[in-house]
Amino acid sequence: MRDTRDGRRNLRGETSYQLRVTLMGTNPPIWRRLRVSGDTTLVRLDRIIQAAMGWTNAHLHLFTAGGVVYGEPSPEWDIEVRNERRVRLSGIAREEGEAFIYEYDLGDSWRHQVVVEQVRFRPGAVKGPLCLAGERACPPEDAGGVHGYYAKLECLRDPGHDEYEETKRWIEGMTGGPFDPDAFDLGAVNRALKALR
Repeated sequence: MRDTRDGRRNLRGETSYQLRVTLMGTNPPIWRRLRVSGDTTLVRLDRIIQAAMGWTNAHLHLFTAGGVVYGEPSPEWDIEVRNERRVRLSGIAREEGEAFIYEYDLGDSWRHQVVVEQVRFRPGAVKGPLCLAGERACPPEDAGGVHGYYAKLECLRDPGHDEYEETKRWIEGMTGGPFDPDAFDLGAVNRALKALR
């Protein structure tokens, strides 16, 4: 903040949002805590959530806030979808405690609740997105939604299960090696977020 010639205050800075993104239906919860600029467009917020959770951006997504659906407009939608490129985070959630839904892969329906934990004005520009904390690994793509994912984990806990070997091969093929559902690497998430810049 600095004084202008006529004595008025000139605020230069951005609003910083702290968000908690939780994959709905998971127990214990799979979640990430993010810091992003309030000026972030929804199309960019999609990329940020993808990188933070560990998704591969291989499927469609939608945001739902205040009963309004945002995404990439297409004549194929059966519902009205507003253009996410024209909407900023601060336009759909202005106050602490507000929440909205981010849905990824409309077939598997990975629904994420996004809660605004803090809204702060910061002098200067808010640096790129940052993950502050999180817990547990992101499910592999195409795991069949939350129920399919937990069914696969249950199978992997039982080496005597008829589908154990097939499930183990599939999940390691999808994740590039042994899969630990409890693993979370904050450094790796922040490197992925930094690569978005």
